[in-house]
Amino acid sequence: MQYTINVRGQLIDLSRPMVMGILNATPDSFYSGSRKQTEAEIADRANQIIAEGGRIIDVGAFSTRPGADVVSMEEETARLKHALQIVRREQPDAIVSVDTYRPLVARRCVEEFGADIINDVSEGGLTGIVGQAIHEEGDMFEIVARLGVPYILMSVQPTLEKMMLGFAEEVQRLHSLGAKDIILDPGYGFGKTLEQNYEIMKHSECLLELGLPVLVGISRKSMIYKLLGGDPTTSLNGTTVLNTISLQKGASILRVHDVKEAVEATLLLQQF
Repeated sequence: MQYTINVRGQLIDLSRPMVMGILNATPDSFYSGSRKQTEAEIADRANQIIAEGGRIIDVGAFSTRPGADVVSMEEETARLKHALQIVRREQPDAIVSVDTYRPLVARRCVEEFGADIINDVSEGGLTGIVGQAIHEEGDMFEIVARLGVPYILMSVQPTLEKMMLGFAEEVQRLHSLGAKDIILDPGYGFGKTLEQNYEIMKHSECLLELGLPVLVGISRKSMIYKLLGGDPTTSLNGTTVLNTISLQKGASILRVHDVKEAVEATLLLQQF
């Protein structure tokens, strides 16, 4: 599928899959290896993502894993300001996304801190932390449309049928508001059982019927180690297998902790 997104006035071609590297400016993300808080840690991680072939740096400051501590909007904003300023200093030409479900935080990150893409795990406000409803100021869809930036819309629905119906309605509303560059994320691990995660992945090529690029984020998630045993630290091999399957089913972006391995998977698949 031929897709492009407009990032700061530049058309980015997604006909060849891209890798998004995760940079968590948090003390409690589910994979300890991704936690970066000091200036040196953030700078090193941003540089590592680009050096290993990643095209997008995804910066988050609020863990949405089950049982995570609630972080105030003020604290999340401060963490993101700190991290994004360092990322922009180190990698001024990189594409930077901000991982937040708070509309007002997203707006400030784009307008003031240099983010290019909004990555929203709440499906436009349905949920924030897993299993908890959210009540945030502002409307994410309206802010996305006003800012004119690419938007990653992640589903929290448990089945492909409900996901497709939800996406269709949400994309229609986004388009009616003037939003243009929408990327779909099936939301593996969010609102889904182990079996539902794999059932959705088995038929995930159906998402392409909506005519939009698809992002897959399954890196080191529990759907891997709950099936195979182990924990996030032992789940790189499973991550690579599922990333490869997702690429074969049409994914345009892989969101990962392990950039080098994901980039290698995309390059190898291009030979077939």
